Amino acid sequence: QVQLVESGGGLVQAGGSLRLSCAASGNTASIIYMGWYRQAPGKEREMVARLYNVADSEKRYADSVKGRFAISRGNTDDTIDLQMNSLQPAHTAVYYCKSPSRDQSYWGQGTQVTVSS
Repeated sequence: QVQLVESGGGLVQAGGSLRLSCAASGNTASIIYMGWYRQAPGKEREMVARLYNVADSEKRYADSVKGRFAISRGNTDDTIDLQMNSLQPAHTAVYYCKSPSRDQSYWGQGTQVTVSS
């Protein structure tokens, strides 16, 4: 089992920045990657960014956030951060941390990000 806890969401004005963090605990050796997904009201959950647990720590981004968001390793190997810059109202969503193993996917409880115009 893997447990994920997100933090860092909140309310920000358009053009502002937020930094989200996700900490994993439990059987973290089984993790393939840690990543961020988001779900806006009335929309499906979508991938935002992933950080793979391999030697080169491969990163992948949704096209819509390239150049604006950056995923990175946090203070420990089991923590990731998502730096979000130049936020717009369209980025308003619940942001979820996801971490799959070969057998199943684990999700955090989500953190609300609201961008006001």
